[in-house]
Amino acid sequence: MATYGYVRCSSADQNEQRQMTAMSEQKIPSANIFIDKASGKDFERTGYKA
Repeated sequence: MATYGYVRCSSADQNEQRQMTAMSEQKIPSANIFIDKASGKDFERTGYKA
């Protein structure tokens, strides 16, 4: 069974490293992690839709 992760930061100057560390600790393969650097105001985000 595949496990997926989703990481989101609100702006380009924010760092997603803390969230990526948490994904790594959960043994989620990097190929299965989707990342968005976009506002959370709606769900029109490429990584979220994937």
